[in-house]
Amino acid sequence: MTDAADRNRLALQFISALPHCRALSMRVDEAADGMAVLSMPWAEELVGDPRTGVIHGGAISALMDTSGGAAVLCHPEAAVSTATMDLRIDYMRAATPRERITARAHCHHVTRSVAFVRAEAFDESGDGPVAVANGAFTIDRGDRT
Repeated sequence: MTDAADRNRLALQFISALPHCRALSMRVDEAADGMAVLSMPWAEELVGDPRTGVIHGGAISALMDTSGGAAVLCHPEAAVSTATMDLRIDYMRAATPRERITARAHCHHVTRSVAFVRAEAFDESGDGPVAVANGAFTIDRGDRT
């Protein structure tokens, strides 16, 4: 699998299989070798603080985690499946209410059984990242080595 259309199909297949991705209306915006960009719209039911309208950090966490898994599956040394082993998310600021959130994840290192990912989440305001993440994901290559 080497072309962008194949990577996009793979990332879309991945998020389509996960019920929480459908519930959060996630979409694949871009996928390439070891990289995935996913986004989700702001939604009233995802607001963590009704006084401010700011989306809950858990929804952003799910988006960043899923973009990390998609980046692992799109890596040239692609896994058949993956699962999150560890994910550290640092929230930098509140997301701007009513704006789409986009997460860009990059799988920067792969060992025999673990993939390492960095991700950033942004809203549409352009005021820097809403959150940054570093994670480790399992790699299951099926019967490939």
